[in-house]
This record gives sequence, structure tokens and C-alpha cells, in this order.
Amino acid sequence: MKTVKELQEQVNAKRAEIAKIYEGKATTVDGEARYDLTIQELEEVRQKNRELDALAIELENAREADEMFKKNQAAIREAGKGVNHLPLGGEPKGRREEQREVKTLGQMFVESDAYQKAERKKDINFSAPDFDFLEAKTLMETGAGFAPQSIRTGRVVEYAHRRPLVADLIPQTPTEYASVVYMEETTFTNNAAPRAEGGQAGESALAYTERSKAVREIAHFLPVTEIQLEDVDGVRAIIDNRLLTMLDLVEETQLLTGDDNAPNLGGFLTLVTQAQAKGADPVPDAIYKAMTKVRTVGFTEPSAYITHPNDWQDVRLLRTTDGIYIWGNPSEAGPERIWGLPVVQTTAETENTGLLGDFQLYSEIRRRRGANIKVSDSHSDFFIKGKLAIRADKRLALVIYRLTAFCKVTGI
Repeated sequence: MKTVKELQEQVNAKRAEIAKIYEGKATTVDGEARYDLTIQELEEVRQKNRELDALAIELENAREADEMFKKNQAAIREAGKGVNHLPLGGEPKGRREEQREVKTLGQMFVESDAYQKAERKKDINFSAPDFDFLEAKTLMETGAGFAPQSIRTGRVVEYAHRRPLVADLIPQTPTEYASVVYMEETTFTNNAAPRAEGGQAGESALAYTERSKAVREIAHFLPVTEIQLEDVDGVRAIIDNRLLTMLDLVEETQLLTGDDNAPNLGGFLTLVTQAQAKGADPVPDAIYKAMTKVRTVGFTEPSAYITHPNDWQDVRLLRTTDGIYIWGNPSEAGPERIWGLPVVQTTAETENTGLLGDFQLYSEIRRRRGANIKVSDSHSDFFIKGKLAIRADKRLALVIYRLTAFCKVTGI
């Protein structure tokens, strides 16, 4: 088992590693200090924060174990001082009553004349007139004596929530601007054709339209007392990680269902109009027909399918007329794929609606600012009350470059 000193050194080393990642990354945006971290660096910070959290919990347990050991040793030393010589009664007004030896009933029996003179050590007639039964009547139990010590483990059971998955399907790049501006080819007239010698070539046409997507911010804060941060090792790392997770959960919801009205992002389910109704088809058939629309209208190849777990359940439990499970025997996990597409299950997806498309080529997350955490006591009356506000925020834009590269599957 590692000592407190060793664990503290590991905690300090891990903090130094995190600080090193931030070195040279400081910048200023809109008059506020920020850190310009890449996606890889941000993920590295998150991983090291998780490791720091685990070390901090282990350090806390080690400190508690040391403290218990010291208290027990002190109790043992104290118990060895004059155990058999206890004062009776209180302190008299005029003089101090002489202390006498207090014997247990067992000691009195063994030292009695009846026991000492008995030859066969049985059928002994013994009385103890000096034994104080009033003092002996208090039973040493958890209520009247020492309550059993209970030590809290270092485990923190997090609130149940989904795992953010959708952002992993989409390419992500940084941006330095408040909006993402790009050009879309909106006219494509192709009059190329065979011609006879000396004949006139057909005239084609191209036209472009400027498009833009505003960068939006997702933010929240958590009030916490200074004493809470000072007295509980690792609580800051726990808070930071949970605040970042909350941001990721809201981001995923925005990526799918944001209504595109400021300050919301424009989510896939809001902006994509191309749809394939399930109708009387089995779910796999409707999904394949949606894939065909992406191929024939969007002229691209879908890369993933997003669905609600309840809707995927219906697919996973599909059986033949003979009762054989199509997606694999119940003893197996079964493939998380349909028509070759990886399946992403998330409760952020609207139930009874699926979404597929080419996320790799025709969508992108542009991040103006990665997840950022700041601490301040300048909120309201926090300074005079010893409170701190820990704020987490991020700024990003979701750009869908070709809407027909995606298709919804409705009525599942």
C-alpha cells in the first residue's frame, strides 16, 4: 500500500503534467483569458483529470487510515494507564476521597477464601458483599459505550445519464472567428455534349452562394464554498469533470435537436428535411430506402445511423417465422450495425425517428473555444460569504454542408 507521502507526490506530479499542457496556450478573447487547446490536448487534460481524481481519492483514504491508526494507538496508551485503579465518586468538598482498587466479580471469586481452599474447585459457596452491582449494571454496548466506527469509501456514484456519442461521428476543427463562412455551389448546369466538327459547344453554368453559421456558446456554473474545496481532497477535480460532462450532454442534444434560433445550434433533425417514412415496411427496409435516397439525391455514401435505444430494441429482437433472432442469438451481444452502417444508440435522438447520412464528409463541428473552466468569487455576495462560482463553457458551430447527404427515417 502506498504511503501518504508517495500519493501526495503522485498527485503533485499529475497536477504538474496538466499545468504543462496549458503552458503557452493562454490567450485573450473578448477581454477574457482563455486557453487555446486542440481537441487532442483537451482530451489529454480530461484523461489526466480523471487520473488525478482517482489519486486524490486514494490519498484521502490513506490519510483517513493514518488518522485512525494514530487515534487507536493513543487510545491503547491511554487505556494502559491505571486500569485497575479507578476513583470512586466525585471530589469531596473538604478533602479528596482515597482511591481504592475496583475489582471485577471474576477477580473477587478467584481471590476468595472459598475458592482458594476448595480442593475440587466446584460446588463453591461464594458471596461478594463488597461488589457494587449498581456500578456494574450499565451494559457496555454500542448505545452506552463506543459506537462502531464507519469509514466512508472513496467511491462517488455518479448520477445516471447517457454517454455523449454523436460528436464522435463528426469531424472537428478549431476556428478563430465568431461565425463559419463558406461558399456553396447552388447552380450546376451541365451542357456538356458530343459535337460535330466545327460545331458549337454547349454553355454550362456555375453559381455560388455564401453561407454562414454563427458560433454559439453553451455555459453553466456551480456555486461552492471555499471551505468545501479546501477541506475535501479531490472535490475540485470531481466538480470540473462533472461540469464538463454536463456541457457535453447539452452539446449532443443541440447537435441533434437544436432549433437554429439564437442562441441554439441548428441540429440535424431540425435542418434535414429529406425523410423516408417507415410505413408498412420493416424497420431495416425503411433504413435501406433512406440510404438509397442519400445515394441518389445527396450523391454520397452514409457513414452512420443514429437511433433511440427503444427503436433499436425492435430491430435487435426481430425474428424469422421460425423464431430465430435475425441479429444474433440472445446469448450473444449481436452486431451494432445495420446494412453495414455503425449504429449509435442515444436517448438524445428523438424516439421513433432515426437519422443517417455522411457525417464524415458533409458535416463539421467548428470549435471557437474548447471546454473552459473559470473560478471567481465576484458573483453576487459570494466574496463576503466565502463562496466561489465555478463556470464551464464552450463555443462551437455545427455546419451541415449538404442537407441531402442526410435522411431521417420517420414513423419507426
